[in-house]
Amino acid sequence: MSDSVDRGEREDLAGPLISARLEEAGFSIAEYRAVPDGEESVAANLRAMSSGFLGLLVTSGGTGFSPRDLTPEGTARVVEREAPGLSEAMRLVSPLGRLSRGRAGIVGQCLILNCPGSPRGAIESLEAVLDVLAHALELLSGGAAPHPPETGGSTAISSS
Repeated sequence: MSDSVDRGEREDLAGPLISARLEEAGFSIAEYRAVPDGEESVAANLRAMSSGFLGLLVTSGGTGFSPRDLTPEGTARVVEREAPGLSEAMRLVSPLGRLSRGRAGIVGQCLILNCPGSPRGAIESLEAVLDVLAHALELLSGGAAPHPPETGGSTAISSS
């Protein structure tokens, strides 16, 4: 999410690093796109990319304090359910994370994560939640994956 990357004036440094790290973790990258900043642009692109998609949609950029950093606002227009534990974990990973306004949430069977635009911040944020993403996606797909052993039980016997 960057006006200058979308216009070809600057190279996206975070997006390729996120893609590479996700591939290392066993994810397949279905699509990469550069999107201009702004609430409507972000919302429209997230709607299009999440429609009918079972998987993870990761954004980078637009989570800070600059006037055009409206990725969280655009994301809020799309998500049906927030996933605050993920965004909180992403913010706690570094002192500068406290300046991130990124969101995490669910639309349909798609999990959306907003990462910062800085390469280091993006990878630190992703690493903070990478260990639970496969389980989260399994749950979103309706699968009865067991909860991690340390939590006890399984989704088949958990109360609702």
